Amino acid sequence: MNQERVLIVEDEPQISQLLIDYLHAHGYQTQYFSSGAGLIDWLQKNTVDCVLLDIMLPDADKFGDGLQLCRDIRQFSAVPIMMLTARIEEIDRILGLELGADDYLCKPFSPREVVARVKALIRRSRFTPEATLQNGVWNLDEATYQVHYQQNKVQVSAVEFAILRTLSQAPGCIFSRAQLIDSIYHDHRVVSDRTVDSHIKKLRQKLCAVFGENDWIQSVYGVGYKFVLPQ
Repeated sequence: MNQERVLIVEDEPQISQLLIDYLHAHGYQTQYFSSGAGLIDWLQKNTVDCVLLDIMLPDADKFGDGLQLCRDIRQFSAVPIMMLTARIEEIDRILGLELGADDYLCKPFSPREVVARVKALIRRSRFTPEATLQNGVWNLDEATYQVHYQQNKVQVSAVEFAILRTLSQAPGCIFSRAQLIDSIYHDHRVVSDRTVDSHIKKLRQKLCAVFGENDWIQSVYGVGYKFVLPQ
């Protein structure tokens, strides 16, 4: 029997039961919370393979909404998190992913799609890649969203990690903003070029703050960005 367990945090009984039924039908075990009450304490004592986390939760002023809970979980766990919400504004998508969420799905959604994404998130979380650049001093740790270079490491967001992974897998190749957007978001949402530029600016700042002024991510005017190997 499949021992993988999915934590569902959803206050709408019909939605939560539908998710539970579909996940059970595909062999997953589940744990359910209708709000953030007791969630963090439980998660620190128990192991799950994926978290489905609704943004709008009851008693958010006491126990936190989904975004706050996502931030809290990321303080101690790299478990895959998929945000579930009725909000469709781009700012919520960006904020959710920058807080450390791995995926984002808007309601109404197909439970089959949820199961497919859960499978993909769990599979990806258990894949430990070799160093992206085989030079002995550079490594991207997908399990923790950390970049390792010359005995130092820096924590980046899920979005920043996806950008850096895409660029560094093909050093010297130029990626357009549209290509980078496709590497971050897989649901064909509309995201502006300014959003990509903002993510890359923050990523550069984090890398330079820890690793020094290596200009690894270079702008190519009118085209996009490219990654240059650390010297």
